[in-house]
Amino acid sequence: MPDRVIFIGPDFWQGKDNPLFVEDKKLLANWRRAALKENLSLRIGRWQIPGRPVVVLVDFAPFYAQRNDIYGAFWTDFQVDSLHAYGDYDEASMFSYAAGRVVESYYNFFLNESKRVVYQAHEWMTGLGALYIHKHVPAIATIFTTHATTIGRSIAGNGKPLYDYLFAYNGNQMADELNVQSKHSIERQTAHHVDCFTTVSDVTARECFELLDKQPDVVLPNGFEMDFVPKGVTFVNRRRKARQRILDVANALMGTQMTDETLIVSTSGRYEWKNKGIDVYLEALCRTLHDDRLQRPVLALVEVPAWQAGPRRELQERLKDGKTEPSKFSSPLHDPFITHYLHEPGSDMTCQFIHRCGITNRESSRLKIMFVPCYLDGADGIFNMHYYDLLLGLDMTVYPSYYEPWGYTPLESVAFKVPCVTTTLAGFGLWANEMKANAVKASSGRAEEDVNCYLDRDGVEVIQRTDYNYNEVADRIRDEIIGFSQLSKKEVEVARKAAAALAEKAQWKYFISYYYEAYDIALRRAQARMAQEAAE
Repeated sequence: MPDRVIFIGPDFWQGKDNPLFVEDKKLLANWRRAALKENLSLRIGRWQIPGRPVVVLVDFAPFYAQRNDIYGAFWTDFQVDSLHAYGDYDEASMFSYAAGRVVESYYNFFLNESKRVVYQAHEWMTGLGALYIHKHVPAIATIFTTHATTIGRSIAGNGKPLYDYLFAYNGNQMADELNVQSKHSIERQTAHHVDCFTTVSDVTARECFELLDKQPDVVLPNGFEMDFVPKGVTFVNRRRKARQRILDVANALMGTQMTDETLIVSTSGRYEWKNKGIDVYLEALCRTLHDDRLQRPVLALVEVPAWQAGPRRELQERLKDGKTEPSKFSSPLHDPFITHYLHEPGSDMTCQFIHRCGITNRESSRLKIMFVPCYLDGADGIFNMHYYDLLLGLDMTVYPSYYEPWGYTPLESVAFKVPCVTTTLAGFGLWANEMKANAVKASSGRAEEDVNCYLDRDGVEVIQRTDYNYNEVADRIRDEIIGFSQLSKKEVEVARKAAAALAEKAQWKYFISYYYEAYDIALRRAQARMAQEAAE
């Protein structure tokens, strides 16, 4: 069967081995040579992932010299304001423009108007390409998917209340105030001109309507494949290995003797202090610290990449010398809560919060915190395990997001049978609540008021979050951690199975229907546009 899906990406790995890409110089070779005559330098091959899809990597650097003319053309054609561009705007836009040129070249070489072709662009970084195709290859149906609006993320990230005042914000005005005019402009104009505009959740759809002045045509929730989640004995063994590694590192760092009885809790994701809810997570841990209801010792991880300067050498030495006997270290290291050096620890918000809260990680403390400020890529120098491998070793996760259009981290958590706490401001949280509500309606044995279920029964607890209920959210997280510490082994297993059962419902085989709907809308509109142009 011929390949029907082609991915286009930037050729950042020139002269270096890309572990996920294998070039095939015979693949589409005739077109590649023709594209070179159009000043398109391409490498063509396949991603080394299931399905091995075709990928075209384009060198977009030559277009920098033309960027003023390119930006001028997009202002004339679509009123895209690139005048205030800075930072990553140029890089993203030159790649996006190059991608549009690649699609145009491919279409003219291989295809014609009898073929139904869809171009799907994700996020503002791909907007210029979608608009280029819309003008220069109008037979191609265009879809634009924004996963988070530039303005919404900026409002939330700058500490302004987003949700209660969403109806009153003017997107263009806020773009001026927050100095993101160009990113907002390309995002807004792309949303208005493509054949089908989509986003990833109902919470972001409302945001698009208010800030981009455009209601999405379809909501495309982010799906998941279960094929890389281990099963059976492999799952059990890898979970045991992960827990042991986490405890070994913590004991070596803190000079403690935590055992497998320890309740291991974590949050992770980008280091967005408020948007990801790192602030309220740490606040909840502080409130848990001296709570007498806590039935198990707790090790709380903060796994967010910060400006780190490499693994702590003294911790590496301890792990090297005592990796099988961490209990032999009777004294903690200096700053016994962080696994890697930081370039500016004095200005790091997590470090500041831990010191301000008075968390010491003493042996006698029932709750200890470990800050892991690095990417867990298997070569961080301390854990030397991948993120997903360590995820297996957790008991519960907390993702109390303030701004989270979807939320892959909680979905990944439950897929790995780790119960989690999230919020109603995360797209995944709203979807999980909908699934739980449907379960209530389908069951005659549960009352309607039980829709807001507890973590031990459903595997996911979705906390109501607003602009102003920070303290309530912190208390709810504290109570969930304490409640989970009180569960029996049987109750924990019920929660783990419930989490995995929810993840099953979020697989791509169920969510792909939303994409079919978007493709249908885009193709019909492109066909109608071509028919109208032909009639004129």
